[in-house]
Amino acid sequence: ANHRIQKFTSDGVFKYRWGDVGSGDEQFNSPGDVAVAPDGSVYVADASNRIQKFTSNGVFVSKWGTYGRGDGQLARPRGLAVASDGSVYVADAGNDRIQKFTSDGVFVSKWGDVGTGDGQFDSPGDVAVDSFGSVYVADHNNSRIQKFTSAGVFISKWGTNGTGDGQFGQPHGIAVASDGSVYVADTNNNRIVKFGPDGKYEDQWDSYSGPRPMEFNRPYGVAVGPD
Repeated sequence: ANHRIQKFTSDGVFKYRWGDVGSGDEQFNSPGDVAVAPDGSVYVADASNRIQKFTSNGVFVSKWGTYGRGDGQLARPRGLAVASDGSVYVADAGNDRIQKFTSDGVFVSKWGDVGTGDGQFDSPGDVAVDSFGSVYVADHNNSRIQKFTSAGVFISKWGTNGTGDGQFGQPHGIAVASDGSVYVADTNNNRIVKFGPDGKYEDQWDSYSGPRPMEFNRPYGVAVGPD
């Protein structure tokens, strides 16, 4: 809501920021997600239906996307992920699909439409890529996670609506660690849930997890560091 990106050290010390409200280069309209490529490039999902690319220091590089349903067009992009090969995946929430681009924003492929079947979505909230190139999607309104190949071929899914272990309340954020563990920001259940790469429930933490000090109020995103 401040229409900007802020950069911090891993300990939360402020370094610098860039952006203000608007539709020009290096301006934002409620940026929804940010992802960092292996080369340090920073990608931002802007609610103005576009993706912007910057250097690690916030210098504008390029942009792509306009409103629509065509290839490379976007409608409320929410989540971003960058694969080890530089491919950029976008959770195109308003179009109920995932789109894949090159690191320079050239359209590669897309998959998904609205529905509850395998490979269908209802307002996907986020996307993550593991070290093998598999793509995980937080299927927000369907309260589940879906897993695909890098080409969008459906592999598996898990989760139903609810509050039990392995259930979700409209999950929004998702991240995959180097060991394959999958972390989900289970938004309406006010918790973070951890799974194995096959979707097997492993752990969770929230305001009801005993002596742990962390509590949440609708967690929206989650990320995992190199460590």
